[in-house]
Parts: sequence; structure tokens; C-alpha cells
Amino acid sequence: MAHRCFHRTGIPSFLRTPFKCRRQWVSSFLLDNEPFNNYEEHRKKMQNFSVPEYFNFARDVVDFWGSDRSPKCGSSPALWWIDDQGHEKKFNFQQISSLSKRLANVFVNHCGLKKGDTLIVILPRIPEWWIIYIAAIRAGIIVSSGTTQLRPKDIELRLKSSGANCIITDSSSVQNVEKVIGNCAGVQSKIYIGQKSDTLPGWKNYKELMDKSTKEFETINSRSDEPMTLYFTSGTTGAPKMAEHTHGSLGFGHFVTARYMLDVFHNDVVWNISDTGWAKAGYSSLFATWLRGACVFAHQTNRFDAGEFLEILDRNQAINVFCVPPTALRLIVKENLSKYTHLHKVKCLSAGEPVNPELLEEWQEGTRGGHVYEAYGQSETVFLCGTYPCIKIKPGSMGKPAPGIDLEIVDEEGNILPNNVEGNVGLRVKPHRPVGLFTKYVDDEKRTQSVYQGDFYMTGDKAVRDDDGYFWFVGRADDIILTAGYRIGPFEVESALIEHPAVLESAVVSSPDQVRGEVVKAFVIRTEKYKTRDEGELRKELQEHVKSITAPYKYPRKIDFVEELPKTVSGKIRRVELRNREWGRE
Repeated sequence: MAHRCFHRTGIPSFLRTPFKCRRQWVSSFLLDNEPFNNYEEHRKKMQNFSVPEYFNFARDVVDFWGSDRSPKCGSSPALWWIDDQGHEKKFNFQQISSLSKRLANVFVNHCGLKKGDTLIVILPRIPEWWIIYIAAIRAGIIVSSGTTQLRPKDIELRLKSSGANCIITDSSSVQNVEKVIGNCAGVQSKIYIGQKSDTLPGWKNYKELMDKSTKEFETINSRSDEPMTLYFTSGTTGAPKMAEHTHGSLGFGHFVTARYMLDVFHNDVVWNISDTGWAKAGYSSLFATWLRGACVFAHQTNRFDAGEFLEILDRNQAINVFCVPPTALRLIVKENLSKYTHLHKVKCLSAGEPVNPELLEEWQEGTRGGHVYEAYGQSETVFLCGTYPCIKIKPGSMGKPAPGIDLEIVDEEGNILPNNVEGNVGLRVKPHRPVGLFTKYVDDEKRTQSVYQGDFYMTGDKAVRDDDGYFWFVGRADDIILTAGYRIGPFEVESALIEHPAVLESAVVSSPDQVRGEVVKAFVIRTEKYKTRDEGELRKELQEHVKSITAPYKYPRKIDFVEELPKTVSGKIRRVELRNREWGRE
């Protein structure tokens, strides 16, 4: 695996060889099955981890696993899907390959899309989501996925800022799209997923288009540095920004996630409960799992039911990797785990927020020996740091950097700090840029430059590294709120609040919560007219108002009415002071 990287030494001979040989080099990564039982050895092995000059996930991964060159049985599923109504569907890689080629033809020949155009997808966990992603990658179309919780204003922002040429959705969001689509002149095609008989004015029917299409399609020979995906990620000020990933940074870079976070191969089955609108779906429900030829298990549901999730794990014992955020896991461990005999065999992975030691202990006791492994990464990166079966687990620690990832604790200027000193989690980008790092925030050069200091990409998280090389999470370095696996910027909530006539001014920060880790809390100064209103009623009214304006998961679960907000001399709100009060910090 220790091949030279063309980024470092010019294009070496193995990348100047015929295309077929380059594909063989890529497949050697996919088939690498050396046990991950020695952390330091794998750190050494991944020092020269690199990406080929040309790479396309649809061709080099999906088509490979569906070919007779792969060790995966033809009937073995790549996608195993169920819903709450008892429906079940399974697709092997050959079927995913064929269906995605049909859809790529639809994009190019029926919708007029071309390489470099942008597609927005807003869908629940339905099989079409996977087909769409692979088809877009195959055709060189930049794809961005959004949660079905998005409201009209959220959708309009994404369509406009991304310059989207096409949108695909179903009944969960079509009405919200219709409310704003007239303001988005760049959208030339709208595709609706429903029954073949469904007809909506101005919308193309997905099933009808697929029936007319063919599976003959030549996948583009995409360069690894060409854009592939956009993730909308919240910031402390302004609207969510677009983090751009390339075919190499995400499609190939998630090899680190596959090999060291999931640690799976083609016989494994991975269930990640994340919504399709989040980067975590890319981590465990698509790129990382399929890079290794493993099967994605997906459960379409509109509710969280801890008992039902455990029943599904117990009924479907082929599932051996379970990815769940700590908030959900805290509810799951309150169930009677001892009646489920299979759980101790399941590798439980938790990410999106810190995992407290008590949670590790409750899962281990309840499952009679099962382990929870922590994973840390961002929308801008692949898997960066975690705990692994081959190292000692220190409860409460984030673990150690993944092989192929160089993390340090640095100060504000990017200088490396000694062990046991709190600082910023920095990812080294010089002299060699890591494969799995995003390229930029689209149309925001200032923000892109702001996340680099010295030789490091600054993650925005504070941590401490101990003398054994373990990282210990302290908190965000900015005002971002991490609640139940969601990343929320205060500006988004404050902007929604200010639209209500009762709100003169507001400030939003994180507040501790036993179940969710932290929640959104708003400090609100009321307008004169509303100062005599019952506070309980007004609090509920403001919460419902925020839910109606932006995605419901962002609403403030706590609201305090105040007479003033702490400010700087220049008049800026000092959220840090409010946040420190909430968390009992000086």
C-alpha cells in the first residue's frame, strides 16, 4: 500500500501506466484485508497514503464490486432496505451499477445536465437516494443532499447558493420546494419520486424517466481533484456554508473511515441510523461501507423508537456494525438490553458528540461484554480520530488519530503545544495535504483561509492530548452548538426568532442536557408589547415559530427572557459569557 503520491513527487510511473493498471492499483486498496490489530504498524503503513490522479467512485468502486473481479458473491446485497410497513428490498452491486447508469442517462439526455452542474437531493432513507448519488458521481454532476426537515427558506438558500440546476424530492418536501422554486431561476429540472401515475405540473416523474432510459452509459474519467459533493455546514455567523469535496477527498478519502472506523470487509453489514441529509450518511451509509464492498442496511422511519431499533438488530443478526449518535444511544441503553442475545457481537460506533464514560459502561453491562467505539470527524473531513479494538480504551477519551491522519494540539497561531495543555485540534496540511480534507467553502475565500493557521487546518474543537497520545475533547472553540448529533449555528436560530414581533433581540448558545449532551438555549429581550404576556405561553409560541421558519431540530428547547444581553464596547453580543454561565465556567 505504500505507493508514492503524485501530489508530492510528480506523477510517478504507476500513474502514467495504462488506465487498466491504475484501476488494479485502486482495487488493491479495496481488497486490502490485513487485520487491524497493531495500531502503530498501520500508522507506519498509511504514512504514504495517496490518491490516484483519476478516480470515480461509481466506476472504480461500485462497478468493481459488481464485477467478476471482486470476491463478493453476485447475489450478496450491497443495499438492504426495510421500512415500518414491513416492506423489504435488496440490491446487489450489479443492480446498483445498472440502475445508476440508467439514471445517469436520464440526467444527461432527459434533463440536460452536464459535468459540473449541481443537483440537490431532499429525500428520506429510500433506495433511490443511493441510486441518485452514484448516478450523479458517474455523470460528473455535483450532488448535495438535504434533510427532509428543511423548510422553504432553507431550501431556497441551498438552491440559490449552490447554483443548483436540478432538484429531486418526494412527497415529504415537494410542497416546500414549490413555495420557493419560483425564486430559483437556475433550476431547469425538477424530478419527483412517487408512483408512476403521479403527475405534478412542472415535475418529471422518476419512474417514468427510468423506464424510458437505458443502462448504456460511459462513466466520466473524473480527476481526483474535481468537485463531487457539497455539504452545507453551519457557521457561527451567517447562513450555512458550502463545504466542497472532490472525487478524491471523499470518494477515495473515506478509505480511512472504512478501514479504521468501520473496519469492515465485503461480508459485513453496516447500519447507520443517520438521516440522509447529513455528512454522516456519506461516512457510513455510502462511501466508507461500499469502498470495502460491505452491505448498507437502511431503515426508513419517521420516528425514533429505541425498543424497535433493538428488535431490528436482534431479528437481523447479519448486522454486525451499528452506528448511532450518543443521544440516541443514551435512550437505547435505558431499554432492557439483556433480553437481546446478539448485541454483544455488534460493533457499536458512536459519533457526532462526545461519548461519556457512563454510556460506555451501561452498554457493556447491558450487552454482557459489548463495546462502544468513539469516532470523530467533520463535514470538512473524513474520519480523524477514534477508539479501536486494538488499543486500550480510556473512557471519556476521543482515542487516537486514525492511521493516515496527523493530528496535533496547537495554539491560535498553529504552534504545537506540549502534552496535557488545552489547545485547538489541528490537522496537519503541510508539507503534505491529507487526502480526506475538503477543498474550500464555495464562494467564501475569507472563511476558507480562516480555518488554516501555520501548517494546520483548525477543526474548531478544543482538546488535550495526554502522555500516551490519547485526545480528550474539551468543547467547541466557537459558538457552534452540537446537539443530538446536529450541528447548529446560533445565527440561524437568532434569525428565525427576530422574525417574531415579540423579539427585540436575542442570543443563542449551548446549554447542558443530560440526554442530548447540549441543547439550544435562547436569551430573548422582548418588545414592549409582549412584556406582559404569560412567559410560558410566549415560550411555546416562539418555539413553534422557529420550527415553522427553519428545520425543526434547530428550535430552542430552553428560552430565558432577559432585560439585557452582555456586549462588547463595539456592541457585539458576548455569547461566550452566556455560554460560560450555562456551563458553570468562569
